[in-house]
Amino acid sequence: GSCRHRCCPGRNNACWAPAARRARCYCDSYCQRTGDCCQDYHATCRRAAVGCSVGPWGPWSGCSSPCGVGSRARSRQVTVPPRHGGEPCPDLKQRRGCLGEHPTCGTAK
Repeated sequence: GSCRHRCCPGRNNACWAPAARRARCYCDSYCQRTGDCCQDYHATCRRAAVGCSVGPWGPWSGCSSPCGVGSRARSRQVTVPPRHGGEPCPDLKQRRGCLGEHPTCGTAK
């Protein structure tokens, strides 16, 4: 098996390549402890891969519409960007629907 296309930090069971006789070899840094690295792991992954890390979600914003259907949003920041083939960053923004119910919505002028 070959790690040509990726090297993963830590223990990552999804970071493997096919090896002989239906076996798997791994390209995560944990394979060094378990001894099941692909044959080219050390040459290909000599610089440690660093996966993206993100902070916690911020608070949801207020509803974009004071009356009726609108949306709310929240975001989070990257704390450690991915390097050397590490896992990419997950979504940094989320949006969801809401219904604005401001006290003045029911009163017509």
